[in-house]
Amino acid sequence: MNDDARPAPEPRDMPPHSGAADEGARQDPSRRSVLWTTAGVAGAGLGLGALGTGNASAAGATTPGALSAAEAASAAPARQGRTMADVRFEGRSTIRVGIVGLGNRGGSMIDLFLAVPGVQVKAVCDPVRDKAEKAAAKVTAAGQPAPTVYAKGEDDYENLCKRGDLDFVYVATPWELHFPMAKAAMLNGKHVGVECPIAMRLEELWQLVDLSERTRRHCMQLENCCYGKNEMRVLRMAHAGLFGDLLHGAGAYNHDLRELMFDPDYYEGPWRRLWHTRLRGDLYPNHGFGPVANYMDVNRGDRAVSITSIGTPALSLAEYRKEHVPAGDPSWKESYIGADRTISLVQTARGRVIRLEHDVSSPHPYSRINSLGGTRGVFEDYPERVYLEPTNTNHQWDDFKKYAEWDHWLWKEHANPPGGHGGMDYMMVFRLMQCMRLGLVPDFDVYDAATWTAPVPLSHLSIKAKGAPLPIPDFTRGEWKKARSGMDSEKPAE
Repeated sequence: MNDDARPAPEPRDMPPHSGAADEGARQDPSRRSVLWTTAGVAGAGLGLGALGTGNASAAGATTPGALSAAEAASAAPARQGRTMADVRFEGRSTIRVGIVGLGNRGGSMIDLFLAVPGVQVKAVCDPVRDKAEKAAAKVTAAGQPAPTVYAKGEDDYENLCKRGDLDFVYVATPWELHFPMAKAAMLNGKHVGVECPIAMRLEELWQLVDLSERTRRHCMQLENCCYGKNEMRVLRMAHAGLFGDLLHGAGAYNHDLRELMFDPDYYEGPWRRLWHTRLRGDLYPNHGFGPVANYMDVNRGDRAVSITSIGTPALSLAEYRKEHVPAGDPSWKESYIGADRTISLVQTARGRVIRLEHDVSSPHPYSRINSLGGTRGVFEDYPERVYLEPTNTNHQWDDFKKYAEWDHWLWKEHANPPGGHGGMDYMMVFRLMQCMRLGLVPDFDVYDAATWTAPVPLSHLSIKAKGAPLPIPDFTRGEWKKARSGMDSEKPAE
């Protein structure tokens, strides 16, 4: 979770974009602007030539040819390596970590890496040197040797990835940098974990899958919400059959970020807000999709096969700007196309339905929805409540606290974990580092990362096509048919 937890800021030079304030044009060209331009992310966000680029294209009608191109892109390319499903880490007594991005998110997550036994932070990277040096000071304050600081511009992460003494690279940077950084880590022989979303284009997701398989390095979407106490309890209850045969679930990221997106000191550079000038779909599906996919064993006996999305008009950011932002601010040149609320329906191979929502632009109390229903009952979060037959028969919600016996062993072992988001961040880091030390299979892999992120480009295109259903690629290339373990793990012997 890298926004409400003070996400990593973006360096001050922004890539040029169509129909918005071009702050980058007033500065020297940078690698980031080159990456942005050559990637063709603006507007289409899919990497498909038929979809066009720019805000005008994003707001206009979608041709049948564009839909055909999206369908073609969902077809699995020939496998270049072997599957990474059920592939164990190598196992080692100390996990040597490099951290890229030390703003709000990365600057807080470093504390959790330092809190886990058997982890050594060897290198830190951020183009804002002050942030990197503050992170380095945390490492020495924790009693570890001073890490190497990489702060010589936006490309310096490549030098960090080339080090021979790193096992894992953690990436907490603006979204458009996630793909090139994950790619650089794997090409240099490192396992990599990336904050959400792992990439912004469908072809990038396929490239990450192929790279993981070719390099034999794990590439993981570090989805902390999968490690929430409620999420892990529902997971174990679902797998124990308490909900009966699963039918439907829902997840969301409904969080009013208007004030933060217009705060010049919160997001360093308006990188988060500018995505609302580029894409119309669900920009941040992972927090909602990941937990429900785990409940339903997506990629482990079921798979997501299609998505259809609709969106409201994009009104709230402009209205907020009118009321709170002074005239002459660069944001007044921006044209917002991102739907205030996006609603998507995902169908699985077994016929289940997953509803996803995204809304960071309009007034709403925080909610990830987090619901699951089956033939024997239903759970709904925010607030947490449950109804399960035969215990419940009076059409009244029951107290979810009664089901504490189903807590995952991680929450039984770490009743009061440190860190933010109620401890889920620490649980995620602890478990990942444990899997690496003990040579275990990770709880989720590159196929999960690609699946949970696919709604970003696909929802955008579906909305443009007035809700047309689009196929979700089988990133596993058929491996989903094989039941295998995931988040619902047994406590390992240390």
